[in-house]
Amino acid sequence: MDEFSFINSIMPRQLQQPSLIKGIGDDAAVYKASDKSDQVVCVDTLVEGVHFRRDTLSPFQIGRKGLASNISDLAAMGATPAYYLVSLAVPETWDEKELREIYRGMEELATKYRMDLIGGDTVSTPAALVLTITVIGQVERTKARYRNAARPGDLLFLTGYAGSAAAGLELLLKRGRTATFSEEELALVKAHQEPSPHVEQGCLFADFAGRVALNDISDGVASEADEIAEASHVSIVIEADSLPFHPSVSVYPASQQLDWALYGGEDYVLLGAAAPADVKELKERFAAGKLPFFEVGRVEAGEPGVFLRQNGQLKKLEKKGYNHFQKRR
Repeated sequence: MDEFSFINSIMPRQLQQPSLIKGIGDDAAVYKASDKSDQVVCVDTLVEGVHFRRDTLSPFQIGRKGLASNISDLAAMGATPAYYLVSLAVPETWDEKELREIYRGMEELATKYRMDLIGGDTVSTPAALVLTITVIGQVERTKARYRNAARPGDLLFLTGYAGSAAAGLELLLKRGRTATFSEEELALVKAHQEPSPHVEQGCLFADFAGRVALNDISDGVASEADEIAEASHVSIVIEADSLPFHPSVSVYPASQQLDWALYGGEDYVLLGAAAPADVKELKERFAAGKLPFFEVGRVEAGEPGVFLRQNGQLKKLEKKGYNHFQKRR
């Protein structure tokens, strides 16, 4: 059994709360909070040695990135962040100054999005540091966005570059975070260390009257597109030549750029699908806000899955996103 099969096996067969709108199966859970708004909640855990290393991220960056990951899940639902809770399991190898830096990293991002820290827990552990963050956001009633909204004929789009974080991680693993990087390399390193979740973009989708399927690409374009395909019962075709890359990635082989985009992950930009007429309007709204918007493929009828069109050939993409029940990608 892999990680995702295990999650499917523990999904409740019966729901107890009538206010629940969306439970397990999307970037976050959604439930009715009032007649005017729904509440959006998600939780994420980062484990030292699995999700981060001290030679690639400073304590400040660990905290900041941990909260950014959760905020990105809210953005993928069209929600505005409001609160967060933090649980920290601390080994003896971490001192108080470093722990305060973790919280300072979270606080910097929380201040930007006007989020309040409202609780959590702190315990000791004999092994690696474990950081668990729960975030709570809000969205106007019935306006949350879901993965299962894609339909045949839709166009696929991204709200930013793909593969930048993976390229930055490659540099960090080779040289360490204290190394000297060129300006071009530093742009990729920062994409990994200090990503910016696309909250403004998510809110634009929530405010849009048309139908939009949405996900973030924290596990890579291929894996996240597959989640949309399976939830919506459609086939998705990604155009290799349409994938957007940061200019600093251009010095690497095209095959490496493509692999980073499809499978690298940790790019907290949004992947979505909408009808062609709606995509045209969305593109205009993004342009008005000076926000990037890239068409990268289309949705077709067929067995759920993701395909890549490259050099006139179509091939099915493997599910190669990170799986915690497998040793390697």
